[in-house]
Amino acid sequence: MSITYLEAIRNAQDKALADSPDVFIYGQDIGAFGGAFKATKGLHDKYPDRVIDSPISEDAMAGLAIGAAIEGMRPIIEMQFADFSTVAFNQIVNQAATHYWRTNIPCPVTIRLPSGGTPGSGPFHSQCMEAIYAHYPGTIVMTPATVEDAYSMLLEAIFTDDPVIFCEHKYLYYHLKADKLPTQSLPAESARITRSGRHATIITYSAMVHEALLAADSLHDDGYEIEIVDLRCVKPLDIETILGSVARTGRMLVLGEAFPWGGVTSEVISRVSSEGFHLLDAPPAKLNAHDTPIPYHPELWRYHRPTANTIKSAVQKLLKD
Repeated sequence: MSITYLEAIRNAQDKALADSPDVFIYGQDIGAFGGAFKATKGLHDKYPDRVIDSPISEDAMAGLAIGAAIEGMRPIIEMQFADFSTVAFNQIVNQAATHYWRTNIPCPVTIRLPSGGTPGSGPFHSQCMEAIYAHYPGTIVMTPATVEDAYSMLLEAIFTDDPVIFCEHKYLYYHLKADKLPTQSLPAESARITRSGRHATIITYSAMVHEALLAADSLHDDGYEIEIVDLRCVKPLDIETILGSVARTGRMLVLGEAFPWGGVTSEVISRVSSEGFHLLDAPPAKLNAHDTPIPYHPELWRYHRPTANTIKSAVQKLLKD
């Protein structure tokens, strides 16, 4: 029996609720309705006092969770869409992220952000917010790309004493499946070599890992072996694994679904250029979504974000440099 990415998230929350009475989930329509994407389906029946519907106020949701975390609870906040989390921006970056530094009291809150695009979602339900939250000291920003990581990294997030922004990709909810849930896993802050290669490295995360794999399969038919590094966590950044891969291949494409200006891709290129310039045989390249609002039309949406074909073209250009 296969397990979807969404079911892995639900199972992780179920396990956390069962393992610790300090864990509770708070969000809009997450109770009897089971959440906008059914990530909490059935959990309210099992834990009626700890899977709680909130008012339609992301600011209030985050404020309650931060207060509860300061008092020793381990809240999980479900934002209906990552885009809406900006309503709670002040609470997250000025309160949760700074609280331990200001008071020496932990603030173990996990904020789940259904992130990224799906066909027809448009500009208000499709954004990738990871770079914004990674900008602030005090936050951990996780971006799982697999069913196994969605499960193990969410559990790690819940029982971490720092605020965690958990960016789960909506497109992967039903499109990605695994045979079983893991019993062991890498620490969340460690990147993973998803595919080994020798001609070039693609550094990426979240749903773009799978587009990169498709591109690498196609390039393999042309005689090229492309290494793929799944960052898994963008804050902190596992620069050692990145530099190790670039040392093997000499060429690097950094790939992300988010907007191109000031994002994770730019940060990775900056770090590699300053710490591993001698490892590069060609200028580092990056590929992001277009610098426009995200289109509604499914075909325009596919054109807006990187795909296996555009990734393949970018790597081919890199190999010629």
